[in-house]
Amino acid sequence: MNPRRLFFVLLWLTLAFRFWLAQAMPITGDEAYFIDWGRNPDWGFYDHPPMIGWWLAALLKVSDAAWWLRLPVTVQPALLALTVAWAMARLWPQLEDDRCWWAALLVLLAPVNVWNVFVTTDTPLIYFAVFSGLAWIKAVEDDALGWYVAAGLLLAGAVLSKYFAALLGFAYLVEAALRRTPRAWAGLAVVYALCVPALLLMGWWNAGHCWPNYMFNFVNRHEDAGLSWRTPLLYGVTLAYVLSPPVLWLLVVRGGGVLTGGCRALATLSLVPFALFAALSLVKTIGLHWLLAFVPFALMPLARRLPLASLRRLGLFFVGVAVLHIAAIAVIARLPLETWQATRWYDGIVLTFDTQAMLEELKPYAGDYAFASDGYSNAVTFGYNARRRFIVFGEGSSHARHDDILTDFRALDGRNILVLRKSEPDAAWYRRYFREVEVKPFTRRGARFWIVLGRGFAYPAYRDEVLAKVRDKYYALPAWLPQTGCYFCDRYFPGTVCAK
Repeated sequence: MNPRRLFFVLLWLTLAFRFWLAQAMPITGDEAYFIDWGRNPDWGFYDHPPMIGWWLAALLKVSDAAWWLRLPVTVQPALLALTVAWAMARLWPQLEDDRCWWAALLVLLAPVNVWNVFVTTDTPLIYFAVFSGLAWIKAVEDDALGWYVAAGLLLAGAVLSKYFAALLGFAYLVEAALRRTPRAWAGLAVVYALCVPALLLMGWWNAGHCWPNYMFNFVNRHEDAGLSWRTPLLYGVTLAYVLSPPVLWLLVVRGGGVLTGGCRALATLSLVPFALFAALSLVKTIGLHWLLAFVPFALMPLARRLPLASLRRLGLFFVGVAVLHIAAIAVIARLPLETWQATRWYDGIVLTFDTQAMLEELKPYAGDYAFASDGYSNAVTFGYNARRRFIVFGEGSSHARHDDILTDFRALDGRNILVLRKSEPDAAWYRRYFREVEVKPFTRRGARFWIVLGRGFAYPAYRDEVLAKVRDKYYALPAWLPQTGCYFCDRYFPGTVCAK
C-alpha cells in the first residue's frame, strides 16, 4: 500500500466532507461570540488574547457566510498534515518516505480533525503552536539561530491566540534543561525574548480595560474548581478519544521506545503539556479542544519509531475511525430536530438550528425595541443570524462578558427593550427595571420560548442592583494590579475603582 497515494485520496475526500459540514452546520454560540469580536476589532477582548478576533475581522471584510468564516479551521487538518510530511522529511532526511506520509495521514485523520469545523480561539493557536514546535525541533537539532527566531515569532503568535501557549513555552524550557548546553539556553532566551512584545501588548490593553483576561482565566471561571476523582477520569477518556486508544496505549506502554532515536525533543512537546493538563485535571475539567495543539507532536514520534507493519495497521485504524465518524454524522444530519425532543438540550438545539424562524417572532418589534437575550451565547447567536446586535440583559455568567465592553446601559435609559429567552422569566424581576412589562410565550418545534417586552427602561435601578452586583462579582480586581482605566467602573460608577 502506497501511503502517499492513500493520503492524497483521503485528503480530498475529507476536505469535501469538511466543506460540506462547514456549510451545513449553523454557527454555534461560541463561534458567534468570536464573530462579534471580529465585528468590533480591538487590541484585546474580554476573555482571551485577540488573535481570533483579528482573523475574523479580516474574513468579515469579504463575507460573513459560515463556510467562509470557518475556512481557516476547515482546511487546518490538511495544511497541518502536509506540513508534518514536509517537516519530517527535512528534519530526518534518512527517514523512509513512507513514514512521513503515514505521519501526515495520522494527523489528517486524528478523530477530532475529521469533524471539527468550528471556529474557536484554538484555531490560530493550533497553527502557531504546531509551526513553532516544528521550528523549535529544527533549531535544537541543527543548533540554528534562524530557526530559534522562527520558533519565537510563531510562539508569540500563539501567545496572542490563547494563554495555553505557555504550556508549549514550558515544554521548550524542559527540553533546554534536558540538553544542558549553553546554546540551548541561549536559543530559549531568544524564543522567550521574541514573545515579550506580545505579552506587553496584552498587559497594556488589560491595564486599561479592567484586567478582564486575568479575572476570567485566573479568578472568575474557577468557582466550581476543586479536588475530584471525576475530572481526572474524564481527562483520561478525553485524551483517549483525542489521540485514539491505540495511540494512548503505545505512548504509555511503549513510551521509552518512542523517546529513543532522536524523538525526545518531539515527544516532549506533547508529553509535557499533557502532563500539565493531567495535574490541572485534579481540580478542573479539561476541555477537549485544549489538547488539539499538541496532538501532532504525539503522533509524529510513532510514525518515526513504530515498525512499518504496525504503523500501517495504526494508519488503517485511523481510516476506519474516520469512516465511522463520517457515517454517524451523515445519519444524524438526516434526522429531524424533533428526534432530540426528550433531551434537556432540545431548546438549545432548536435555538441553534432554527434561529431564523424564531427571529420571525420579533419582526413586529424591530423598530421600537432594542433587542436582548438573557445569556451571552444566545445573544450572539441571535445577533449573528439577525445581522443585528443583541445585548445581554441581566447578570449573565463569568463567561463571554465582552458585552460589558460593548453595551452602555446609560444610553438605553427610557428605551424599550425586548428580551428573548429560552427559560421562563420572572416577570416581577423585570418590573424592577421597566415602567411596564409584558411576557409573551411562543412555541417552535415543540420547544417553548419567551419574549419579554420591557417598556421604559429604568437605568438607575438597573445600575444600583444588577450592575453593582456584576461589579462586585466579576470586577473585584486585586489591588496589586495596575489600572490605567476600567470601562465598567468608569462608565457606571465614576469616581470609584474596580478593586477589592
